[in-house]
Amino acid sequence: MDSLPLQPLVKVDQQAIGQLFVDYLCSLEIPAKLVEQDHAHWICVATNQVEQAKQLFNEFALQPYHPKYQQAAQQHSGAQTSMPSHAFSGVKQQFFAQAGPFTLIVFGTCWLVYILANLGLGRDLFSSLSFYSQLDVQRLVTEPWRLIGPAFLHFSLLHIAFNTLWWWQLGGAIERIFGRWQIVNLFLLSAIASNVGQFIVSGPNFGGLSGVVYAVVGFAWFAGWLMPERGVGLSKSIVGFLLIWLLLGFVDVLPINMANTAHLVGLVVGCAMAWLIAKRQKAI
Repeated sequence: MDSLPLQPLVKVDQQAIGQLFVDYLCSLEIPAKLVEQDHAHWICVATNQVEQAKQLFNEFALQPYHPKYQQAAQQHSGAQTSMPSHAFSGVKQQFFAQAGPFTLIVFGTCWLVYILANLGLGRDLFSSLSFYSQLDVQRLVTEPWRLIGPAFLHFSLLHIAFNTLWWWQLGGAIERIFGRWQIVNLFLLSAIASNVGQFIVSGPNFGGLSGVVYAVVGFAWFAGWLMPERGVGLSKSIVGFLLIWLLLGFVDVLPINMANTAHLVGLVVGCAMAWLIAKRQKAI
């Protein structure tokens, strides 16, 4: 591969993202290499296959964590994933590789609260983490954690599994590609905004990470549209499904209670933050 003429295809901020795509190209027998230059990572491909690689990268940018890319990378690196002795190790490695420290902290906190609640501490935890019964300055000063506390409360296994899976997948991608402070800001802003919005509409009896989940969905959606080169995005089918799910919640045809306002506010916050980053990026 090194003897073939290569030319830069695209610059990526994260080495892991670049190497994943390079491994995918190599699995297709397209000569490629990740080159570091001036503190940046460039995906370089064979000169005579630039156009094909460009089309493949556009697809990759929409769903960089699609299983086909992981499988291709594993095959190219010679990983023996089919052997039972490596199965758990591979799953664990992928779990931690997908998400950054902050994403994992939020993920673990949600599950810790859920487990403790099912061990008999549910009433105490809800009392400690639920939103304010009424908003006033004194309580905001003395109990500021209640602004985000409801995000850690979940009331069923399906509820927490759905929310934390999306958070791990999309929140992890955002943290690794856009940086830790970006996901921290997105979490705090979306949790506070969605919780306040839901409180205004329905009062303090709600919980769940879904407002934040819709924020990372909105962020990934707009980032994939406005900044496809960054490697975060969602397919149209997934975006369509989540938007339909949001709409069904508002028309009240689902057999479960949903924090519809929190979902909508979170989605708007995520889209707005991605738009602002894209606008700032173009201005530089």
